[in-house]
This record gives sequence, C-alpha cells and structure tokens, in this order.
Amino acid sequence: MKINFLDSIEEITKDDWDAVLKNKYPFLKYDFLKALETTKCVSAEQGWSPLHIVVSENKKIIAVMPLYIKTDSQGEFIFDWSWADAYYRNGLEYYPKLVSSIPFTPASGPRILMAEEKRSPEIVKAISDALQQISEDNNFSSVHVLLPEKKEIENFSNEDFSLRTSYSFHWFNKSYKNFDQFLDDMTSRQRKNIRKERAKITDQGISVLKITGDEITTEMIETFYQFYQVTYLKRGMRGYLNFDFFKKIIELIPESILLVMAKNSIGEYVAGALNFFDDKKLYGRYWGCLEEYDSLHFETCYYQGIEFCIAENLESFDPGVQGEHKIKRGFCPIETYSAHWIKDIRFKEAIDDFLEKERAHILEYNQDRKVLLPFKKEVMSELYERI
Repeated sequence: MKINFLDSIEEITKDDWDAVLKNKYPFLKYDFLKALETTKCVSAEQGWSPLHIVVSENKKIIAVMPLYIKTDSQGEFIFDWSWADAYYRNGLEYYPKLVSSIPFTPASGPRILMAEEKRSPEIVKAISDALQQISEDNNFSSVHVLLPEKKEIENFSNEDFSLRTSYSFHWFNKSYKNFDQFLDDMTSRQRKNIRKERAKITDQGISVLKITGDEITTEMIETFYQFYQVTYLKRGMRGYLNFDFFKKIIELIPESILLVMAKNSIGEYVAGALNFFDDKKLYGRYWGCLEEYDSLHFETCYYQGIEFCIAENLESFDPGVQGEHKIKRGFCPIETYSAHWIKDIRFKEAIDDFLEKERAHILEYNQDRKVLLPFKKEVMSELYERI
C-alpha cells in the first residue's frame, strides 16, 4: 500500500477521485474541492495549503482523503484556540498543523473515500501512520480529522487519536407527506407559533422561491453574493468565499444546489439562502439579507429547507452549526465528532483530560436540550431512538 501527498487536487484526475466517491456527499466531490482551490478561497495565503492523501495499491487508487496544512484555525468550526494558546504560553508552536476537513464547511460526512469499505481499519491505519510520520518530518504539531462520520471515529481511536464530541441540530424526516403533517407532530402551542411566523412572511409582502440545478442563473448568484457579503460586513468581517467560487459551483455541481430566494412586494430580491443536498440529506450553508424582515431568516433557512426535504424524500436536514433557536422549530440536538493526534505527549495528556470533561458536559447539554423539543410525547420517544 502506497501513500502519496498531493499539493493540489488537480494532481489527481476527476475520474480517479470520483471512482472512490461511493455516495453523493456534495462536499467531497472533486469539483467542489477544485472550485475552492482554483478560486483561491483555499490557498497558503488563506491559511489552507492542500496536501491531499492518495492511497494506491498495485498502481490502482483505493482511497483518498482531503488534507490541508493549516497556519491558523479559521474556517474549521471545531474550536482549538485554547490549545494553540496553551502551546504559545509554554513557548511552543501549535501551527502549522494538519487538518482533514471541508474548508469553511461544518457538515459531518465521510473524510476518507475508499473503494472497499470492508478494508477501512487497514486503510485508516496506513493513513494514520503516514500522517504521524509526515508530522514528525515536517514539525507539524498535530493532526485533526474534523466532523467525520461516526463509523470512521472508532478506526481513528485505534490509531492513538483522541476523540472529541461536539453537537449540532438536525431535522429528521418521518416520511412526512407535507409541512402540515410535520406540524401535526408538534404540541399545539408550537404548531401555532410556526404558523404565525410563516404568516408574517406573507403579511410583509414577501414571496419565497426554491431554485435548483440549471434554473439557478449567474444573475441570481450575483444577487445572493451581495446578501452574503453584506451579512458578514454587519459582523465586521468579510465572507470567506469569493464570488468566483459561487459562480464556479453553479457551473460544476448544479445538481447538488438548492437556492432559496425571497422577493419583496415590488419583486426585488431581499434575502437568500444557499444549500447543498445529496440523496439523503440537505445541508444549509450560506445566508444573507439586505433588509431585516420579521421571521424571514426562519423561513428561508429552515422552513423552506424542511419543505424541500419532504418533497424530495430526504432523510434529514443539517442547517449549520449552533443556534438553540432551532430546537423549538423541530431541530434535534445530536452528537458530532472529531479525532485529534497530538505529537507532544505532555499536551496530549492534558488535552485528553480536557476532552473527557468536555464530553461529559456535551452529553449532559444534549440531554437537557432534548427535553425542549416541541413534539408530542409519542413522537419524542420515536425521535430518541434515532438521535
């Protein structure tokens, strides 16, 4: 088994990469990762230097893994600023480090694509050994695998990676036939609240459109990008992604994109949300608006996405990280995971102790938040089995 590290996704062909992509997870599509690189959203200047892993055997590619050299912790969403600070206070360098994740994308999913899933432990071991060796050779402080699937975590645990538990809020489809049937699972009070929120959209003269595939035009993306940047500027920062990236993805992977756009009473676009989807899940990613309208964020980012999942028979909806306000709108707290290899044994022991305490806190937090879900008792018991 041979391990190669690539400085660019373009050092492997699209056919070879996609040959081991056994599902439709949008963020590991060759074209998505290539778009990040060719538009310079991902580059050394942005703190993300590609170093993708390719595993081959008998001159045939059997696995690939996205990997980056990081010189900061921006755009990762699994926060380790305190770890970096601890290194600094002890006269050590935390950066550069290695990170396997989807840049600027806190969406759980596969992190190693492989031709044969049954060989997963063997392949993870080979990759882990290579990662630890290259870290020793190049003075990388650590390796971080962020938001992998739960089934991948155990294999990393067996290779001396420390496991971290985080949380997110997801909506689950019970084979609903329409949005009203979803609301019927809720308590009367919250059912009324959501209907009031949705009625406010109409009362304000707002209409909302769902656009997919080739129906998404460059003009729509130009307008959406204005919303995206304005919303970041309101927080005193610029968005991580440039217009060229958004233009590129609607050209390369339109089949994976849902664009939700809101118009005011005179037909002007005033807000939008850009989502990705595969054959099982919808992923809410980017949102922006020019003006503030009551409940418009909930409509464009949550309720339109739920309607889409029901219409397309998708199993679940990941609307993005954080936000307890999602709970009373039917999004359930779930555990997410990451795996971390720390080269310095002294810091590994300290971080392991921190992660054990953090994990207990996260589990308690999730349990406490589950009781806030607005569903009827009989629905809650069924949901608990899933989450």
